[in-house]
Amino acid sequence: MSAPLPSLELRPGQRVDGFVVEALLHEGGMASIWRVRRESDDAQDGDHAGSPAIDEADALPLVMKLPRLHGGEDPASIVGFEVEQMILPILHGPHVPRCVARGDFTRLPYLVMERIEGPSLRPRLDAAPLPIDEVIELGARVATALHDLHRQGLVHLDVKPSNVMLRPDGTAVLIDFGLSRHDKLPDLLDEAFELPMGTGPYMAPEQVRHVRNDPRSDLFALAVMLYHFTTGQRPFGQPETVRGLRRRLFEDPVPPRQLRPDCPPWLQELILQGLEVDPAARLQTGAQFALALQHPAQVPLTARADKGEVDGRWQRLKRRLRSVRDEASRSPARLGAASRVMKNPIVMAAIDVENAGSGLLEQLRETVRRIVLTEPGARLVCVGVLRTGRMALDALVEAPGHSRHVRQRVALKHWARPLLLGLAMDEARLSVHVLEAADVAEALVDFAARTRVDHIVMGARGASALRQHFGSVSSEVVAKAGCTVTVVRE
Repeated sequence: MSAPLPSLELRPGQRVDGFVVEALLHEGGMASIWRVRRESDDAQDGDHAGSPAIDEADALPLVMKLPRLHGGEDPASIVGFEVEQMILPILHGPHVPRCVARGDFTRLPYLVMERIEGPSLRPRLDAAPLPIDEVIELGARVATALHDLHRQGLVHLDVKPSNVMLRPDGTAVLIDFGLSRHDKLPDLLDEAFELPMGTGPYMAPEQVRHVRNDPRSDLFALAVMLYHFTTGQRPFGQPETVRGLRRRLFEDPVPPRQLRPDCPPWLQELILQGLEVDPAARLQTGAQFALALQHPAQVPLTARADKGEVDGRWQRLKRRLRSVRDEASRSPARLGAASRVMKNPIVMAAIDVENAGSGLLEQLRETVRRIVLTEPGARLVCVGVLRTGRMALDALVEAPGHSRHVRQRVALKHWARPLLLGLAMDEARLSVHVLEAADVAEALVDFAARTRVDHIVMGARGASALRQHFGSVSSEVVAKAGCTVTVVRE
């Protein structure tokens, strides 16, 4: 005789392991969400002398999540709740809810976590098509959040608008890790089930093939979201069968600009690249996706940007045959999420082309060449800074009307050209940026943080009494940057 299921009937005012149940917030097919507070909060009401201080974790607004266990549920939902109980406590940072407590299935299964105060992206689907600026902003925020989770070894595998929430400051937060996979934990869903797991419209082709350890699957789902936000339609409809899911292995979506003519060509390029069947043809990391969205002028345009209609029958047939052949010869992917992100870093070369001598510029080029040579998937970002006055803008246009900004961009591209030729490097892996700032070091550190740079390479000229007294740009970047910094001396 099987053991009885634990009772999950909660009511407002009930106390559960030190938490007080306040109200039901959501009840879905797989779980219910309740607003709760700590019992200790009751003693903290008012200004009582001698009351212990509440630390940051105790002050968090909280929710309690419970699985549905009334009998007859999909077993995957129960296993998925176990998966989330394992995964959420080991994740950290602003892009996930903070895990506070959990209860096991022997008595009462639950998760208590931080309550995210902002909305999910689900209502934005009903408002689609959205303004292009909003599509870009939301895409960059979600891509940044995904990159952070991928670096922690997680592949979410159920990225969709209802699973993305926004904090009041706009930071994107991923929720619902029941279908996720973590590099350092057993994959219970893969062990127990043979059918593909995910939400039909957002599943990547490799998920349909039961590949669960590729972070680029989440980037495919992000591209599906951007397509819907841009056009108001789903690129692959809403399939309800495995056969319907498999159509995305060989059928291409209607190009966004056919449905929305004001969609910029560069945005169509990024969306269609993100929807490529082969993960290797997509942008490889969330940081690269966010960088492209934030700097559209740097997006290399291909035939995808001008595509006006779906492919013909013969092209679809060739893709279908290729899909069958690839599946027959496919070997299991060996890289985990964190390892794949590390193999596709963003390398930033901070180049002072106006003041550095030719010897230093050559040394910098050689150092960057060696780094990129060891990382074939690296994206190279060349950055220069035009120093501006703190009280008033310096002249950025020289007589007779030549722009310093344009001149520096040209100089940076000229510096990088031997790298492209020597490494046989695709120009799509290079971008050039000229910043304008009063504080050069601060501008470089801020840019590196915003674009999730993994490695900064920069030069330092010879020592001087002035530099020793006031400090140098390179020493300040080394002190403040949140990534590896290599300083090349003249």
